[in-house]
Amino acid sequence: MVTTGLRPRRSALRLLIVVAALAATLLGGLVGGAVPASAHAALTGSTPAQGSVVDQAPEQVTLTFSEGVAMGDDSIRVLDPRGKRVDRGKLRNLCSDSIVKYGAGLPSGLRDGTYTVAWQAVSADSHPVSGAFTFSVGAPSKTTAPVPQQEAGGGLVGALYGIARYLAYAGFVLLAGGATFVVACRPAAALVRSVQRLVVQGWAALTATTLAMLLLRTPYTGSGDLADAFDLGGLQQVLITKPGAALVSRLLLLAAAALFVAVLFGAYARAQEPAEADEDAADAMDAAEEAKRRKDLTLGLAIGGVIVAAGLAATWAMAEHASTGLQTAVAMPVDVLHLLAVATWLGGLAALVASLYWGPPVERAAVRRFSRIAFGSVVVLVATGIYQSWRQVGSWRALTDTTYGRLLLIKVGLVVVLVGIAWMSRRWTGRLAEVTAPEDRVPEADAEDKDAEAEADAEPEAEKDTAPEKELVSVPAASAASAATPDPARAAQLARQQAALRTARTKRLRDADPVRLGLRRSVLAEAAVAVVLLVVTTVLTATEPARTEEAVKAASGGRSAAANQPQVLTIPFDTGGPRGKGTARLDLDPGRTGSPNELRLRLSDPSGRTMDVPEVKVSFTQKAKKLGPLPVVPKHLSKGHWRASGVQLPVPGQWQISLLVRTSDIDQVTETKNVKID
Repeated sequence: MVTTGLRPRRSALRLLIVVAALAATLLGGLVGGAVPASAHAALTGSTPAQGSVVDQAPEQVTLTFSEGVAMGDDSIRVLDPRGKRVDRGKLRNLCSDSIVKYGAGLPSGLRDGTYTVAWQAVSADSHPVSGAFTFSVGAPSKTTAPVPQQEAGGGLVGALYGIARYLAYAGFVLLAGGATFVVACRPAAALVRSVQRLVVQGWAALTATTLAMLLLRTPYTGSGDLADAFDLGGLQQVLITKPGAALVSRLLLLAAAALFVAVLFGAYARAQEPAEADEDAADAMDAAEEAKRRKDLTLGLAIGGVIVAAGLAATWAMAEHASTGLQTAVAMPVDVLHLLAVATWLGGLAALVASLYWGPPVERAAVRRFSRIAFGSVVVLVATGIYQSWRQVGSWRALTDTTYGRLLLIKVGLVVVLVGIAWMSRRWTGRLAEVTAPEDRVPEADAEDKDAEAEADAEPEAEKDTAPEKELVSVPAASAASAATPDPARAAQLARQQAALRTARTKRLRDADPVRLGLRRSVLAEAAVAVVLLVVTTVLTATEPARTEEAVKAASGGRSAAANQPQVLTIPFDTGGPRGKGTARLDLDPGRTGSPNELRLRLSDPSGRTMDVPEVKVSFTQKAKKLGPLPVVPKHLSKGHWRASGVQLPVPGQWQISLLVRTSDIDQVTETKNVKID
């Protein structure tokens, strides 16, 4: 009997946990399981360019970003081949109009070799971004500069921060949506223990995760070391940033939310308790006054709840996607409405599940009120979602070509599934209204259960106290002395058995109605899909918007960063004559078809020093399409250095590069090497 009463609770919880785990696993595979891949601001250009070779050391290194970023003096570090920092340590703000550009000055007299640029910043929507690249002065060389192996926002700290973000969204949904369900749909739920726990746990989860994110901001956007979470200096710096201010504002609003919850399950819950029968005429005259007080309390809670919930939603809008990009003045209020609609629908759904599975029978009027409110929430959700999609995606192609677009399609599909299940729930609700008696009693229960109820109603009070005991398994007769002195352990056991019997009887009566059973199952299915939807939404908020990704691709010529790297070839040669041995380094920048390329050539002797020769020639041949040889005659710049501009390769594919080196009137050699050019 006891296990039968607990089975719905365990099965429902098990289903929700399994669905959440599967959703997390699916999305982890979808986005590669790496938080750093979700960078929002992106590096769109640099001077010197990544992988380039310059003749003289530049006066400064500059970085250009796709959107606003927060940077400090240590955000750009330039390291020489030995790993020593050589920049001046002072950030230069070079931003103008819509161009986001920062630089770091370099001293004069830098030696030839390969230099490493390591940078780190925080994008305008609160997410850390970082990266590193190299450029060479004179000629490339070996470098021992330490480059961070972990991008900002990754590792253990990034995982903990991501978990906290998900739990924060879930806590807000349970807090705001559960409270809305109680005030707007079913005031009697204020007395239901499972609903009380749901809302209080939502408040506790949101408070705990907000504190955790506030402490984790320093390592999350900086070193990545978990111990820095307790760095007071770093915390002070976090508090003056936009994300830090949003988190502090959320904590202050949660203090007001705690007062709201206390009144909701305190004075408001007591106001919902049924009045005891009393023949006193004075009490009857106070009924109107009591009703007015209850109405005023409901109105006050509704107004206060909307203000607190909107404020909490605004703490996300002011620090994430909506706060940067196009039309921020419109996007932030729309984002607040979107979050409130999500919380009202999904949080109210969770409260309805708790009521249906772990509370007294739910009145049909309450289900119908929630159905109407949920429909309105879906309308708001669709309207605001369309605007957000247009703002963040920008084109139909981006829906399939970007991670953000693909996640958005998954979210839309889940919403469609959720609406379909909600439609089924509405049908069950309609049947519930038709078949349920006005007293909301179960219509056609088991004959045995009906007889048991009738018998229980006919028993006097003294017999009712011992009625459950009659249904128990018989036990050996006790002595008169033991009957006169009841055993506390036995009394506790009887109490547990009586509670189990009452739970089992309630479940039988509840499950005897197929309409209520169907409603509970459809609502549980809604909740399971809602868990997946919440996971997708959380991952979506941490993913680079499609507009940004497309802008980065456009800035790099429509190709990925990897495809936009210069082609670097090392070709040994030996002409056979005196000083005929050496190595040629050939750089083709940007190393792609369809646009002019710059070819740089450096010759060095076996000791690594630059060497001059009377003549060098380069040609390109693609045998598959019978193209070439396309000759290139580079211009001599300085000792051991040649350059040619405007090198055009008409089609992508496997090209053969032929290098002719002549070291004397009679000593020359032609070396070939294959390279794939996109």
